[in-house]
Amino acid sequence: MATEREKMVGGELYDPLDPELTAERQRARLLCQALNSSREDEKETRAHILAQLIPESGPHLWLQPPFYCDYGSNITLGAHVFLNYNCVVLDVAPVTVGNHVLLGPAVQLYTATHPLSAAERRRGLEAGHPIWIEDDAWLGGGVIVLPGVRIGQGAVIGAGSVVTKDVPAHVFAAGNPCRGIRPLGP
Repeated sequence: MATEREKMVGGELYDPLDPELTAERQRARLLCQALNSSREDEKETRAHILAQLIPESGPHLWLQPPFYCDYGSNITLGAHVFLNYNCVVLDVAPVTVGNHVLLGPAVQLYTATHPLSAAERRRGLEAGHPIWIEDDAWLGGGVIVLPGVRIGQGAVIGAGSVVTKDVPAHVFAAGNPCRGIRPLGP
């Protein structure tokens, strides 16, 4: 029988109040709190905190606090990734960010979802679906990415967009819901 964590990262309904998951979220919150209260000149301290919070991070990560996530352990960041102020990553399912990706201020990546049926929601279970952001993508300020979305290589998402479906590579997309506007060069 699968653990609640295994169900969670596997996209199945799971119990978020499971003691193991609760402890992992508390650990992440404490690490986020330490990161968010650190000073910019405390580079070694920040690097140590980030290594614990998001162990799957490539070199040259530039993260501007405050930053918030559920677990951190379900986030994979490539090399040369920039996360601006106030980014939120609800990482109940894997979030994979490629190399040379830019996330503007207040970008929110939501892998968490709940059943549509009220009766199902009353059971207290939730689920998650992965998010992928491929190399060289840029998400403008305030972009929200919903569960199960893939943003293609080199795509640019306009500020304030709500990304509900996959965005192909090398496209400028914007709006609510986000739609492809025009192709971009490689």
